[in-house]
Amino acid sequence: MQRLSNATLDRLPGDVAQPRYDRGALATGIVHLGLGAFQRAHQAMYTEAALNAGDHRWGVVGASLRSPAVRDALVPQDGLYTLAVRGADGERLQVIGAIKDVLVAPENPSALLDALSDPAAMIVTLTVTEKGYCYDPATTTLDEEHPDIVHDLRHPREPRSVPGFLVEALRRRHEAQVPAFTVLCCDNLPHNGRTVAGIVTRFAALRDKALAGFIRNEVMFPSTMVDRITPATTDDDRAAISARLGLEDAAAVVTEPFTQWVIEDRFSRGLRPEWSIAGAEFVANVAPYENMKLRLLNGSHSTLAYLGYLAGYETVSDTMKDANYRRLAQGVMDDAATTLKMPPGADVAAYKRALLERYENRALRHRTWQICMDGSQKLPQRLLGSIRDRLAAGAPIDRLVMGVAGWMRYVTGIDEQGKPIDVRDPLSGRLRAIADGAGLVAERLAPALLDVREIFAADLAADSRFRTAVMSALARIIAKGARAAVAGLKV
Repeated sequence: MQRLSNATLDRLPGDVAQPRYDRGALATGIVHLGLGAFQRAHQAMYTEAALNAGDHRWGVVGASLRSPAVRDALVPQDGLYTLAVRGADGERLQVIGAIKDVLVAPENPSALLDALSDPAAMIVTLTVTEKGYCYDPATTTLDEEHPDIVHDLRHPREPRSVPGFLVEALRRRHEAQVPAFTVLCCDNLPHNGRTVAGIVTRFAALRDKALAGFIRNEVMFPSTMVDRITPATTDDDRAAISARLGLEDAAAVVTEPFTQWVIEDRFSRGLRPEWSIAGAEFVANVAPYENMKLRLLNGSHSTLAYLGYLAGYETVSDTMKDANYRRLAQGVMDDAATTLKMPPGADVAAYKRALLERYENRALRHRTWQICMDGSQKLPQRLLGSIRDRLAAGAPIDRLVMGVAGWMRYVTGIDEQGKPIDVRDPLSGRLRAIADGAGLVAERLAPALLDVREIFAADLAADSRFRTAVMSALARIIAKGARAAVAGLKV
């Protein structure tokens, strides 16, 4: 089977959408850091719509900050890949052409700095996950002792970290009198634009206070809320999509029909693609939408993932077949919803109903193990914020702490059948050592993990209501197993 590429586009079936523009005429208006499946299912799809509408300034150069795998899949295909949208009514395929080139930062940091410094590049978008920002999740500030930050301060012209690349590129642009690019974070950080601005500005200040002043005054960091469930693509997915295309696609991405992108309309020189063509919303204040997504979707998703994995459920849709898990997901959303402050017209009830339907989508095999990754970076914004607000209101937190307790049981690294769990987390070694020292005893394990300050701020960890609720939930999970603990939860 021949490979998908510019040369084979004319062989695609008629029912597969493809680029309607001259790819050779694209300028590089966007540099994207963290070119994973989510970016290709989400931001690249929105950019494709703008390109198809005739605005050719917004071609994308993507960069991987770690692995060459995405580059190795995309470059032989001239950056082309298939987006497979799967829902109850079947599958729809679209070949996306927005990505012009893919760089691998560790192999050639200079090439990425050159791309970031190009005057044509007006926006830098990011999906590097929470851990990619080298920050402390509990305080949302730069982790100045992170090995990559230490390296980049010593070797600023050869960066490894996201803050290092952004600051060095902005220094070069400032020195060359090239206008600053907009930094558009599309990761699940609290108040993500403001948070990334603080991280980048602090790193710059450690290098040069004048440079930090320039960034503070001249660089825009709009906040965003992104939403589209995108599971890891499997070999079976790639084989099925390639069979439909009649061409091999090693970089195909599978996603759901639902997609949402809410963007604070604050861009350097007002320059941005018309992403609204594909449904993006430009607003003055993203925070209410961001909180709704983080607390309702991500909070319930993580709860289902940890407790579902422990119960032996491979996918989110598998967990939703269990009425008790479905009820818990609904309860987590209901409790978190009481902490939201939404603008007039926002239909939170409809959003919750839609989430439950999306979780039940069996066409997407979104593995619980995948969602469980990097929990130390995710818990503060997904669950702990809602817990804080409920405690302040004197409201119960029994359902919300189930996800925290499930995470504590998960990071012990041994499942309920005594088999090892492949815990992927920046703190996995430390968490495992804590768990091994405490043993499977809730009265020892919960307090030990609550002392991890990168996750649990001291005031929350010291709150007796929170400690008691977490310890009680963890004790039930350890004694009865996750499935029975969820079934026995009073809702």
